[in-house]
Amino acid sequence: MVASLFKPAHLARYKDIAWLLFKYGRSELVQAAGLDDLPERNGHGRPEKAAPPEAKELADDLEKMGPVFVKIGQLLSTRPDILPAPFTEALARLQDHVEPFAFAEVERVVQAELGMKISRAFASFDAEPISAASLGQVHRAQMRDGREVAVKVQRPGIREKMVDDLDALQEVAAFLDNHTEFGRKHEFQKVLEEFRKTLMHELDYRLEMQNLKTLRANMAEFAKITVPEPIEDYTTSRVLTMEYVSGYKLTALSPVVMTEIDGTGLAEELFKAYLKQILIDGFFHADPHPGNILLTKNSRIALIDLGMVGRLQPRLQDGLLQILLASSEGRGDDAAGHMMAISEKRDECDERRFRRQVEELVSQNKDADVRHIAVGRVVLQMSELAADSGIRVPPEAAMLAKTLLNLDEVGRTLDPQFNPNESIRRHSTTILRRRLVKSITPGSIYAGILDAKELIQHIPGKISKILDHVAENNIRVKVDAIDEAKLMSGFQKVANRITVGLILAALIVGAALLMQVPTSFKMWGYPGLAMIFFLMAAAGGVVLLFRIIFYDEPS
Repeated sequence: MVASLFKPAHLARYKDIAWLLFKYGRSELVQAAGLDDLPERNGHGRPEKAAPPEAKELADDLEKMGPVFVKIGQLLSTRPDILPAPFTEALARLQDHVEPFAFAEVERVVQAELGMKISRAFASFDAEPISAASLGQVHRAQMRDGREVAVKVQRPGIREKMVDDLDALQEVAAFLDNHTEFGRKHEFQKVLEEFRKTLMHELDYRLEMQNLKTLRANMAEFAKITVPEPIEDYTTSRVLTMEYVSGYKLTALSPVVMTEIDGTGLAEELFKAYLKQILIDGFFHADPHPGNILLTKNSRIALIDLGMVGRLQPRLQDGLLQILLASSEGRGDDAAGHMMAISEKRDECDERRFRRQVEELVSQNKDADVRHIAVGRVVLQMSELAADSGIRVPPEAAMLAKTLLNLDEVGRTLDPQFNPNESIRRHSTTILRRRLVKSITPGSIYAGILDAKELIQHIPGKISKILDHVAENNIRVKVDAIDEAKLMSGFQKVANRITVGLILAALIVGAALLMQVPTSFKMWGYPGLAMIFFLMAAAGGVVLLFRIIFYDEPS
């Protein structure tokens, strides 16, 4: 069978993938790949498809299958072109809460990475973790200089396990892309390659340290926003040490606490900060769900966990800004056009259908209460419509949509009356001005100066050549527009045709009148002169028709 083409070492994962596909309605993909011959999952047999499973079941199933599949679920939550909306919403809330690993393993990893024992590196180190996830867990500690820090330690063996699972998924994705229409449509190898790159970055804590430093610098102007400062000397690929931020998750705030803070001001500041990240810096915290945003004791917003970030090129930033503005103002056709401009058309692209559906989507939201419109949801739905119409939207757009969707939820947690659309419109002028100022960099100024310098150097020589030609009367002006000779010839031909037509018409009218005049000169029983005029008109008409058909140039 086809399954024999896969590696035996990955049979357990093939079995899990086949079980998932059967359960969630893609049994034809399993049969196409020959995976239906694999052993039944956990001895429970194949799931029956009598009733469709709930969306939450998919999140639960992925959580049971381990960290790679949890991360895949989080990635799929940004791909409405692959999964229906209820499933993407369920997966967006997927969190990888797992049992912590033993403190002895923590000590072993920290010592191997930092080159010293925990007792020498830190004044104190809590054995109980603050939080534990599939990739690692976080412990509170104190530096020798008294600073309170949080230490993230990577789970032992997790890198090797993830690479093995990714290899198994790569083989299945390649087969689906090459042998199924569903795979060719969604290009799972590209999706998985993007996911592999994101996951490998997340496994390297040095990259997360750089993300923290970059975002901290970018957010310095916002007094109500804070980002933990990383401790570079105590950070490696598997250990990340950063400033400890004391605070509460927004999801855990009591109604009493909410009445004591300026929720409206915090929501406005947070949304403004994200607009700067996305549309000016081109670098944004891509996972702002309520669990990754803390309210500190001094009523500031702390952005934590920068393992997942998004990066946008200037052209994509411009397109996304135009999409956000058009969507927030109810201009559906403009939003569709801007989405088309940043996307790639497939062979089966139906642009007219996409524009019509986006107009309907935006108009429906325009008629709704503006406080209940989630801009992120609108962009996600636009991405889904694009996929159905044969249009490939950049993955950054889907990541941005998910970010905005989470941000809408956070904003309304802080202030139930918060209006993200109004915030976008209110800050659009400032954003455009700052983007223009940012584009005027020393590099662009120097490039302009060099171009001007080159132009100035060549001006004297160009002027000298022009004056020489003027003195010798050699100036010629060539205008590649209308051929006057050909135009006049055409006019003359039209005039001649009109004249010939009038003469032929006069002969016919004259012949008709002569038919009433008595005469002894007869031709075929009719007045002879009248018949001569008729024959001349007929001959002239035939000749004119012949010249038109065979001698006139085709248009």
